[in-house]
Amino acid sequence: MNNLHPSSLILHPLKLGTRGSELALCQADMVTEALRAAHPQLTISREVIHTSGDKRLDLRFSEFAQGAHLDKGIFTKELEVALENSGIDIAVHSLKDVPTVLDERFIIAAVLPRAPIEDVLVSRDGHTIASLPQGAKVGTSSVRRIRELQWLRPDVQCVEIRGNVPTRLRKLFIPSELDAILLAKAGLERLGLLVGETITIDAKTLHGAILPCDEFLPAAGQGAIGIEARKDDAPTLAALAAINHPETFARVTAEREFLHLLKAGCQTPIGALTTIDNGTLHMRVLVFDEADAASPPKQLQASGPAIDPKAVAAQLVSQLRSC
Repeated sequence: MNNLHPSSLILHPLKLGTRGSELALCQADMVTEALRAAHPQLTISREVIHTSGDKRLDLRFSEFAQGAHLDKGIFTKELEVALENSGIDIAVHSLKDVPTVLDERFIIAAVLPRAPIEDVLVSRDGHTIASLPQGAKVGTSSVRRIRELQWLRPDVQCVEIRGNVPTRLRKLFIPSELDAILLAKAGLERLGLLVGETITIDAKTLHGAILPCDEFLPAAGQGAIGIEARKDDAPTLAALAAINHPETFARVTAEREFLHLLKAGCQTPIGALTTIDNGTLHMRVLVFDEADAASPPKQLQASGPAIDPKAVAAQLVSQLRSC
């Protein structure tokens, strides 16, 4: 993190870049509010940038770039181009969508306090994973969710779905298509759609079974909003330091470092769960074999000082390589 104190700098007007979905704009609002609370005199403007992942909703993730690795940033590349060209000063991301290896010119400079990290099974009929009908069709675009669900329920059919959160929810109003979908609790809550276990959209009600995160492990970075900036932009880094949440930063650093050391990424089937208790970071992971869908995941856990989250990730990688 940057060592300059924000009060020692004259804050220049800040241009924030964001994707254009309702959820992305909500997250941009959260970052704007946090910055204005920390720096009341700061002028903030917004630039909505459409990424390749937003523009090509007709493509499955596997079809992007003719098989090139997904984690080249289909939801981040255009924002980073704007950062590089100084068209924006910061880019706001759902951190679980951000590649674990950034261009050397950029840095995740801050994260907001983490939202709930659980996944939610959304259905018309109030299903849990156990109560889904035999051969049920469940919509998700996440390889990690597919592998975790099929590990627990091998009979379930997973159907790739794309689109923003409301678009995905509306697919459940066509009963012949899907029995349920899997979504992040954080996004549902940020959009004001989830109250308790009830989801309301278009004056219609759906049911959300919240999956315990110690049984259905979330993605690395899930529930966290990450703010990316240029490494050489000292005033902006200092401004962001004032809104960074240290506990969330330590947890997501460990999770992302684990993926980085494995040369994995956003679409690799890995679940990661971290907690911090009295200065100790505890981390548990599920690692699925990418080539063998029938094999069970490797389950590993490690602990260490929260001030050195990358060391905890390195412990887990060492365990995995010795399995």
